[in-house]
Amino acid sequence: MARILVIDDDDAIRLSLKLALEDADHLVDEAADGEEGMNRFRMRPADLVITDIFMPEKEGLETIDEIKRNYPKTKIIAISGGGSIGPEDYLEIAKRVGADCSLFKPFDVQHLVATVGDLLGLRKK
Repeated sequence: MARILVIDDDDAIRLSLKLALEDADHLVDEAADGEEGMNRFRMRPADLVITDIFMPEKEGLETIDEIKRNYPKTKIIAISGGGSIGPEDYLEIAKRVGADCSLFKPFDVQHLVATVGDLLGLRKK
């Protein structure tokens, strides 16, 4: 069981990820943007953070950078569905900033749950 923080400004995505991760026996906190996410993270550090790239207040790249600078052992999955230069480009930038993995929206939620297990070393090979 791991503590996971889901940061996304889309309520439906947050709920979907929260339910799937809780079904996999993880503890899940959630936040609607990077600023709220960092506040929650400071109160209760997570083992893994799933963050969208495009959000109000504080966007995902800035959030990824701050987490990796201050909490380098925390695993991060970047998610995105779009952007002006193409989502693949932003997800590649997210990896360069510190994300351990990235997923293009829409993605299969069970694939995300499996990826979480792989990153945290919880899945049996």
